[in-house]
Amino acid sequence: MELVGDRYLGGVVRGRMEGHGFYKLPTGTEYRGALWDGMFHGEGELFFPNGIRYRALWDRGIPTQGKFVFADGLEYEEKNWHYCDGYDRRFYTEICSGFKPPGIPQLTNLDPPKTIPEGCYDCGDGFYNPETRVVVDYKFTFLRNADDDEHEWITRTCRKAGGGRAEHKPKP
Repeated sequence: MELVGDRYLGGVVRGRMEGHGFYKLPTGTEYRGALWDGMFHGEGELFFPNGIRYRALWDRGIPTQGKFVFADGLEYEEKNWHYCDGYDRRFYTEICSGFKPPGIPQLTNLDPPKTIPEGCYDCGDGFYNPETRVVVDYKFTFLRNADDDEHEWITRTCRKAGGGRAEHKPKP
């Protein structure tokens, strides 16, 4: 079954997705799991293009319990979440592998970090070109056009090509 820009492989009952299936949305996000009456229902997992996964128990399209797993394997815990809190600002890779020697900074969770194209910024889910105001993912696929607020935030806070950071200008 194919709708507008999405794709579904699995059972169909009365023209609706039902049973175990694979559903790919136009955004590239994929769902694999149980469906009922056209909704996520039962055990299923969402796979996002950036590598994040969300495993959940669904009830008529609404997750009743679930867990986020980031692309690097870090699992989000709703209670007792200690990653990147006010006391411990280490990246997950530093928690797993330890600190680098003094004088060798680790600027991102990825080590070595992605090389940022000239004139662009690393905005967390891809690269941002302030001239065109376009965000592309790390494979250079279009993600979105940045509005004024996002443009201001990226140029004020994100890592810029050339190994430096954006100048940390206070928000006006």
